[in-house]
Amino acid sequence: MSAVADDKKIVVGGSFLIEERAPVEVFTPEDFTEEHLMIAETGRQFMDGEVRPRIDDLEKKDWGLARELVRKGAELGFVGATVPEEYGGLGLDQVAGGILGEALGRSASFATTMGAQSGIGLLPILYYGTEEAKQKYLPRIVTGELITAYALTEAGSGSDALAAKATARLSEDGTHYVLKGEKMWITNGGFADLFVVFAKVDGEKFTGFIVERQEGLQNGAEEHKMGIKGSSTTALALDNVRTPVSNLLGEIGKGHKIAFNILNIGRFKLGAMCLGGMKLMTSEAVRYANERQQFGKPISSFGAIKAKLAEMALRTWVGEAMIYRTLGMIEGAIDATTDASDPESKLRAIEEYAVECSAIKVTLSEYCDYVADEMVQIYGGYGYSADYPAERAYRDSRINRIFEGTNEINRMLIPGMLMRRALGGKLALLPAAQALMDEVLSPSAPSLDDDEAALAAEARLARNAKKVALMVLGTAAQKYMTALAEEQEVLLGASNIIMDVYAMESAILRAQKMVASRGEEAAALQLDMVRVFCNDAVERVEAEAKNTLAAITEGDELRTLLAALKRFTKHTPANTVAARRRVADAMIRANRYAY
Repeated sequence: MSAVADDKKIVVGGSFLIEERAPVEVFTPEDFTEEHLMIAETGRQFMDGEVRPRIDDLEKKDWGLARELVRKGAELGFVGATVPEEYGGLGLDQVAGGILGEALGRSASFATTMGAQSGIGLLPILYYGTEEAKQKYLPRIVTGELITAYALTEAGSGSDALAAKATARLSEDGTHYVLKGEKMWITNGGFADLFVVFAKVDGEKFTGFIVERQEGLQNGAEEHKMGIKGSSTTALALDNVRTPVSNLLGEIGKGHKIAFNILNIGRFKLGAMCLGGMKLMTSEAVRYANERQQFGKPISSFGAIKAKLAEMALRTWVGEAMIYRTLGMIEGAIDATTDASDPESKLRAIEEYAVECSAIKVTLSEYCDYVADEMVQIYGGYGYSADYPAERAYRDSRINRIFEGTNEINRMLIPGMLMRRALGGKLALLPAAQALMDEVLSPSAPSLDDDEAALAAEARLARNAKKVALMVLGTAAQKYMTALAEEQEVLLGASNIIMDVYAMESAILRAQKMVASRGEEAAALQLDMVRVFCNDAVERVEAEAKNTLAAITEGDELRTLLAALKRFTKHTPANTVAARRRVADAMIRANRYAY
């Protein structure tokens, strides 16, 4: 099943920064098929009917219940949705996988458990396992018979995964590898049957292995965590643990490829899970605001509360546009491969959009934190009580900024990956940056913008924000050259601009596509959200660029760049107060997140 039309051309990863897309070129939730909608409804029903009522039991470490729920979810396709049918999966598209991830987000602890089962604990086997290992393990993982875990991090190697000290040596008869070492923060560690473990062959070559639970493999006590208390997290000790050579993952010494490529998938899935949580949190905040009376009327009637509800909704809607736009591009690239059923081809298609996946991970995890924080505020004192849902949501959301590579690491990856693609000839970033600098030094007369299409002003802001991103990135690359990787604060600033650009454009294209199919009146509230978001985003872009440029250069060059920045970010402020009220009022009437 494919959600993407065959006639859509393959979009180069990262090209959103230098190319324009038409609304018809992007995939949006409004393009979901009937099957997608059915999957979404089935997923929500399972989470609301089977999982959420049992969260207190899961938080008491009832791992028998966790296994039961994994098996039930597996029957509905939560584990094997995108796994090929020959290994027991459903062979669905990546969009379906995102939809199921979104449903999982309605319970953060179970999302963590199932995320390891269906993601980092399964995908290395699917993409890098030997055929013997795939046949042996995948069908049993897909049904939930085997619970999986992923063992990468060590006490001394977190973000620096290649500094791992765990070792693997080939047995004298050449049939097994023997592993020794300790791992940390293992999701499902307390009850997993199968582990994806990274160790250095002969103490040097970083490599992945499939390891079954056995004598010598011992998990530590459960970690006392701030949130996601209903998921198992333990340390793992390996003392002369044996695994057959057929359980080698990929090539010896190439374990970093497995770790990094699987993280790309984990990043957009994490974004989808955050999205599901945001929709639920916003709905619960709306319902509470309608029920809570103060000064003789519901607090949802107060402008300060409406502003919060509206901002929660618009970040959710914009984040959703980013996720499914990216999944549509991934699916389009998979469809275009010579053998779309080949796991390696799928992995290359996903890797193409590593920049977008990192942007989704950072943006959605931070939007999710914002929504959780505002949910607590709307609940007031009750938001601080464990008897109400806001308290758990607030604690659970915090881990998302650390999972799948910290947000700081991902922020530095985004401009770094763009520059590598440019230097490798995959992305025409350098000519675009040079053309922009020519424009900065010799500005032409501003064109009269008489475009009356929906969101024409916002589309112009997004185009100019791209110029700002190129200006900052180009200036930094010119000054620091190969030393740019050491200028972390500059990379963080450039990344923040790039992510806002992707969010702005994704939201604009989604809304324009809605207008084309439904008309402006039917899409009026979505247009409101996009106008508010772009108004605020361009102000963030301007502030971020000012600070970053001032860190890179000074004197006449800085003054020239700041003059160009002022020109690029010039806009007439939107009436965001009235627009937010309209967005909030629609949800207040519906008594839920309504977009």
